[in-house]
Parts: sequence; C-alpha cells; structure tokens
Amino acid sequence: MSLKYAVLAALLEGEASGYELSKVFDISFANFWPATPQQLYRELERLAQDGLVEARFVQQERRPNKRMFTLTAAGREDLRAFAAEPPRRPTAIRDELLIKLQAMEDPEATRALIEERVTWARGKLGRYERVRERLLDGRTEDEYLREADRVGPYLTLLAGISFEEEILRWCERVLTVLKQRVAQG
Repeated sequence: MSLKYAVLAALLEGEASGYELSKVFDISFANFWPATPQQLYRELERLAQDGLVEARFVQQERRPNKRMFTLTAAGREDLRAFAAEPPRRPTAIRDELLIKLQAMEDPEATRALIEERVTWARGKLGRYERVRERLLDGRTEDEYLREADRVGPYLTLLAGISFEEEILRWCERVLTVLKQRVAQG
C-alpha cells in the first residue's frame, strides 16, 4: 500500500490543509502509517495532479496563504475500490529494537533500550487514550459506535491502543528475563 490511500482516507474527515493533515497523521494515523509533513505535501501534489483531490487557495491576513484539499468523486471511488480489496500481504514487524535484542550481548545495555521503549509506549498510549476520550465526547463506546457516521477511525485507534498495551506487556516480560539473566551470572 502507498501513502496515497492513507491520505485519501484522512480526507474522508473533510477538507484539510497540508498542515492540518500532518496533525491528523500525528494523532490518528501514526500508529499504523506514519508520514512526515514533506511526504504528505508531495503526496497531496500527486493526488491533485491525478484528479483524486482538489486544492483551493485560501488567503489569510498576517499568515501565509494556504491550500485546502478535499476528496474528489474520483478520489472517493479509488479509495472505495482499494478498501474493498483484500490486503496484499500480512503485516510484518520491522523494528530496529528487535535486531538489537537479537544481537544482545550486554543485558544492562539492552535493559536501558527496553526501558526507553516502555517510556515511548506509555507516551503513545496516553496520546491514544486522549484521542479516544475526544472521540467519545462523554458517550459510552456503545453509544459512539451506534451514533457515529464513520467508525473506522475509532477501530484503527483501538488497534493502536491494543498494540501499545501489548508492547508494554512484552517489555515487562523482557525486563523480567533480563533481570533473571543478570542475577544468574
């Protein structure tokens, strides 16, 4: 899959500038499809050239003008067709930490890396929980799922929450094993 479909999916929420889209990616997409602002701007240009999004200029006082992007009918149709296809291949974990763990010789240095991952995962989990609270807006999950126009953003958020919770469980297990190894010798 390319960034193309992630951008089109983000624009389902409505018109957005490139800057606003980068903030959406930081909050809603980072757990499964991270992208830099530069990548997003390049992709928006390609999508506009292909007629999948439409751009309009908005003049602003005391700020640079900005471009606002919306999905076109062709963009919606392309995204709909993509969403109906089965994924090409299952997700594979690509994580530098796992390579370092595989090559581990110093349990103490590895422990520091795992503790850093714990901090990172807790931070992400906290951000995802704040997004969840904003989405629910005082409603129960059942109420939200019954009333929301689109539940996809909530379901992908749940995947991110589950992923970070599992990372934390795994890190705790790794730290236990490393502690045992240091105690043994």
